[in-house]
Amino acid sequence: MCGNNMSVPLLADAVTVSGAERETAAVIFLHGLGDTGHSWAEALSAIRLPYVKYICPHAPRIPVTLNMKMVMPSWFDLMGLSPDAPEDETGIKKAAENIKAVIEHEVKNGIPANRIVLGGFSQGGALSLYTALTCPHQLAGIVALSCWLPLHKAFPQAANNGMNKDIPILQCHGEMDPMIPVRFGALTAEKLKCVVTPSKVQFRTYPGLMHSSCPQEMMAVKEFIEKLLPRI
Repeated sequence: MCGNNMSVPLLADAVTVSGAERETAAVIFLHGLGDTGHSWAEALSAIRLPYVKYICPHAPRIPVTLNMKMVMPSWFDLMGLSPDAPEDETGIKKAAENIKAVIEHEVKNGIPANRIVLGGFSQGGALSLYTALTCPHQLAGIVALSCWLPLHKAFPQAANNGMNKDIPILQCHGEMDPMIPVRFGALTAEKLKCVVTPSKVQFRTYPGLMHSSCPQEMMAVKEFIEKLLPRI
């Protein structure tokens, strides 16, 4: 296979779950704050499709303001977790460019952009929303779990020429989430409906679920991916 992973820093040590047969699609999934790609590679392996490649990069380790400047895996700095908290605009945009480089790499290696789903959990879900909506390629869809839209005031203007105006979005949230309240998720879903075709946004909530995932949610993710990335 052509293309050198080393030229894309995030791919050099990303956890990749290869397809059991010829790969005709890809899911790029971004973990949450303080985590690594390993846990989501494991979760996605349980719902994998044999012709899909799953790529779970690791975030760089940086000091995080929200956690008293402790150094941990983080896609960008976080100052707070509320809709009006100050945001690391430079870090968010830089992180999005790094994810776009992963998408570009897959496209160059033969997986069309419209066969790539971008997703993530918490901070990773936030980055997947921002990246997909500002991406110059038309992607297959977005999986946004327990998250928010970063730099939300910049939208819909920031959406790249409406390239992903019709992108399907599956947004899921635990109703008992103590970190990112479900209300923030609901506000995000409303905002997304101003950026993409409203009927393309699915917002599902799970009673009793905290800041994590659950089997019902993972089944919804599997069905969503299967629908967007059918076997060809």
